[in-house]
Amino acid sequence: MTKKWVYLFSEGNKDMRDLLGGKGAGLAEMTNAGLPVPPGFTITTEACNAYFDAGKQFPEGMWEQVLEAMKTVEEQTGKKFGDPANPLLVSCRSGARVSMPGMMDTVLNIGLNAETLKGMVELTGNERFAWDAYRRLVQMFGDIVKEVDRHKFEAILDEYKAKTKGGKDTDLSTDMLKDVVKDFKALYKKELGEDFPDAPYEQMRQAIAAVFGSWFGAPATSYRNAEGLAHDWGTGVNVQTVVFGNMGEDSGSGVAFTRNPSTGEKKLYGEYLPNAQGEDVVAGIRTPHPIADMEKEWLEVYQQFRDISQLLEKHYRDVQDVEFTVERNKLWMLQTRTGKRTAASAVKVAVDMLNEGLITKEEALMRVTPEQVDQFLHPRFDPEAIQRAKEAGKLLAVGLNASPGAASGMAIFDADTAEERGKAGEAVILVRPETNPDDVHGMVQAQGILTQHGGMTSHAAVVARGWGKPCVAGCEAIRINLDARKFSVNGKEIKEGDYISLNGATGEVFEGSIATIEASFEEEHDLVTLLEWADEVRRLGVWTNADNPQDAARARALGAEGIGLCRTEHMFFEEERRPIVVKFIMSEDEDEGQKLLDQLLPFQREDFEGIFRAMDGCPVIVRLIDPPMHEFLPPREELIEEVTRLRCTGENPEELAEKEKMLQVVNAMWEVNPMLGLRGCRAGLMYPGLTEMQTRAILEAACNVAQEGVDVHPEIMIPLTADVNELRIERDKLEKVAKDVMAEKGIEVDHKIGTMIEIPRAAITADEVARYADFFSFGTNDLTQMTYGISRDDAEGKFLLDYVERKILPHNPFEILDRDGVGVLMKMCVEKGRTTKPELEVGICGEHGGEPSSVEFCHIIGLNYVSCSPFRVPIARLAAAQAALQHEYGRKQ
Repeated sequence: MTKKWVYLFSEGNKDMRDLLGGKGAGLAEMTNAGLPVPPGFTITTEACNAYFDAGKQFPEGMWEQVLEAMKTVEEQTGKKFGDPANPLLVSCRSGARVSMPGMMDTVLNIGLNAETLKGMVELTGNERFAWDAYRRLVQMFGDIVKEVDRHKFEAILDEYKAKTKGGKDTDLSTDMLKDVVKDFKALYKKELGEDFPDAPYEQMRQAIAAVFGSWFGAPATSYRNAEGLAHDWGTGVNVQTVVFGNMGEDSGSGVAFTRNPSTGEKKLYGEYLPNAQGEDVVAGIRTPHPIADMEKEWLEVYQQFRDISQLLEKHYRDVQDVEFTVERNKLWMLQTRTGKRTAASAVKVAVDMLNEGLITKEEALMRVTPEQVDQFLHPRFDPEAIQRAKEAGKLLAVGLNASPGAASGMAIFDADTAEERGKAGEAVILVRPETNPDDVHGMVQAQGILTQHGGMTSHAAVVARGWGKPCVAGCEAIRINLDARKFSVNGKEIKEGDYISLNGATGEVFEGSIATIEASFEEEHDLVTLLEWADEVRRLGVWTNADNPQDAARARALGAEGIGLCRTEHMFFEEERRPIVVKFIMSEDEDEGQKLLDQLLPFQREDFEGIFRAMDGCPVIVRLIDPPMHEFLPPREELIEEVTRLRCTGENPEELAEKEKMLQVVNAMWEVNPMLGLRGCRAGLMYPGLTEMQTRAILEAACNVAQEGVDVHPEIMIPLTADVNELRIERDKLEKVAKDVMAEKGIEVDHKIGTMIEIPRAAITADEVARYADFFSFGTNDLTQMTYGISRDDAEGKFLLDYVERKILPHNPFEILDRDGVGVLMKMCVEKGRTTKPELEVGICGEHGGEPSSVEFCHIIGLNYVSCSPFRVPIARLAAAQAALQHEYGRKQ
C-alpha cells in the first residue's frame, strides 16, 4: 500500500504538527473549526525527508496524491487549475514543526500564464491586478525556484517605480506592469537559457521541489543551528488556493499577534498593507499600517478578525501569530502559529495567562526558557548617558521599536562581514535596507539590527524578538548606500566600522557607544513572581559562587540559597596582602612562615565575617587555597629579564639580590604542567600551617558573627583530592583547629568539612573518599579538563571551537556538561559516595551550575544543589524547576 504523503486541510488537526508542520496543522485546525480558510492540502514532512533520501526525487505515489488533492480543491472552490475561463491559482508555502519565520520558501500565484491571465481579467474586471499577480509569479519563481539573483528583478521593478509620482509598486500602471512582466521573462531566459514555464502543473511541481529544497538552504540551516533545532525534521509544503489582497483598496494583507510580542500586553498587535499580497508585509519593502487603523478602513472585517484572533488564542491557550488576506472586503485566514516573543513578553504572557485561568502553573513555568530569563539580566542603557547623548546631538534618528534591548557596535552593511567580525569577537550592528532570510547568518552574530524599511512584523523584527536582540526597523530617516558602505541622516554620515547604539525599546539610534547600567531584577515583578512559582516546584537548591559580601548580597537578592564556592585565593591577591603571601612562599623555616600566616589571618577573618553576615541563615562553602603557589610570584620570564638587566647595568645591588633570591624560588617551584602540580590539597599538605590558618580564619569569623546573632553555617572544602589519604590527613589537622577555635571562643558552631571532586580518581573511589567527607562538590571545570585530557585555556583558542563547528564534538564541554563522559563519572561518584553515607550532601560549583542542560542532568543524578555566578541564579532557578517538571521524582515539598 502506498504511503499517505498528502492530507487535505480537513483531514488534519493540531496534534499532527510533526507530520504536517506547524502551518499545516494550524490550517487544518482552523478549517475544521469552520473559520474562513482558503481550501488546500499539506504535503508531509516525511515526504520532504523521502525526497532528499531519494536524491531529490518525489517519493513514490506523492505526485499522484497531489493531483487527486487538487481535484478536491477544484470541487471546493468551483474553479479549475489551468482553466482559462475560471482559473484556480495556488501558493506553495513551507511549514516546519516549529516556527522558522521567513527561513524557507514561498511561491504565490502558481497557475498563471497568458491564457489564465485573460480569464482572471474577465472574471475580476481588473486588468491591473491580474498583471500585478503575474509579475509577482515570474519574480518569485525566478528567484526562489530557479535561484536567479533577486536583485536583478528588483532593479527592473525599481526602474519602473522611478517613473511614477509615488515611487511605489502600487503606483505602476497596467501598461507598466505588462512591460515589467516582459522584462522579467527576458531576464529569466537570459539567465537560464529557457522560457518561463506556462504549464500550471509544471510550475507547481517545480515550486514544491523548491520548497522542499529550502529546508537545507543556508538561511534555514543557519537558523536551526542558532536555535539548536534538528536538521532531520523536514518541512511540510502547503498548497493552498490563492486569495488576493492586491485587488484594490478594498483588499489587503496583514500579520498580527494576539498579544504584543515585545511587551506581552493583552492587545491585538500587528500590521497590514492595503492592496498588497502577504509577502509585501513580512518582506519589509513597504512600511505597513498599524493593525488598529484597519478598524477605520474595514470596520466589519476588523471586528471579524479580532473575534477570530481571540478565539484562536483561547483554543491554543497561547499567543498566536496569524496571517490574513482581505479580498474585496472578505476575510481569509492563512496561518495561525505560536507567536515568537521577547523575554519580557514571554514572562508577562505566562503570568497573565495563569491569572486568567488559561494555563496551569506548570505550563506557565514551561512557557519561559532559561535563556529568556538571562535576557532580563542584560545591561541596559544608562538614562543619564542617553540624556547626555541627546544634548550632544548624538541622536541620529528614531525608527520603530521592533525588539527591545540595548546594543552598541560597529555599523556593518552586509551579513557576511557581520558574521566574520562577530565571530572574531567584535561588537557588530547589522544595518540593512531591509533584512531577508539570506541575512540570517549575520543576524546570529550581530548585537543588534537596524533596517531602513519594514515594520513591526517584518522578517528582521520577528527574528530579532525570537533571539532577544535589539532591533530598530522602518527607520526611514536614514539613507543607506550599500555600495559606499555607509548611511546618511540629517547631514551626518555613518561609515562602516563607525560605532552606533540602538535602543530597541524606544526605537532610538545614536552615534557612538552609550554607557550601560545593570538591570534591576527587583523591578521585574512578573519575573519575580514566575521564579517564586519555580521555587515551589524545584527539588535542587540553587546556590552561588561568591568571593565577597557584595556578590553574596547580590546573589541572595536574585534568589540564591547559599554559597557553593567562596574562593580564598582571590583574597590573597589584594594589594596589602600579596607581599605577605610572597614572603610566606619564600620563607625558609616554619617559624618565619607561621609569623607571616599570623599576619594574613586577620585579613582572611574579616573577609569571612562579611560574607557570613551577608548569608545569614544560609550555608557557605569556603574552598581552601587551590591554585599553584607560583601564581602569587612574578612570572619566571619577567624575573629573568629583570635579573639580567640589573646584572648588566650594575644598578641597585639590593634589588638584584632580592630578585635573584626570588628567581631561585621560582625556578625551584617551576613545573612543566602546574595545573597538575603542587596545588589544592597538595599545597596544604606541603606548606605547614597554610590551610590551618585559613580554617582558623573561617571558624573564628563564624564564631564572631554567631555571637552577634547571625545564623552561620560554614562548610570547609578541601580541593583537588585524588586519594583518600590526602583528605584524611587534611581533615584530621583541620578538625583539631576547629576544636581549638571553638574552645577559645566558648561557642560551638555547626560546620562541615568536605572535598571538591575534580580528579577522575576521586570520583571512581568516592566510596572511600566519602568516609572522610561531609559533602562532595563537583568542580566540573577541572573534572572536564582531566576527563578529556585537554587544557581549557589552550584548547578553546586553538582547536576546541573548531571541533564543535566540524561536529567532532556536539558542543563545547566546558559550556554544556558532557553527560556521556564527565556525567558518567559524576553519577558513579554520587552513587558510590552515598553507599558509604546515604545522606551525603552533593553539589556542583563549576560553571556548568548555571547552564540549563547541565542543571537538568544534576537533577537527574540526584544532586542537592547547583552553584553558579550570581547573575545566573535566576536562570538556574527556572532550569531546576523545569527539570523537576520533566523528571517527576523528588520535588520540593
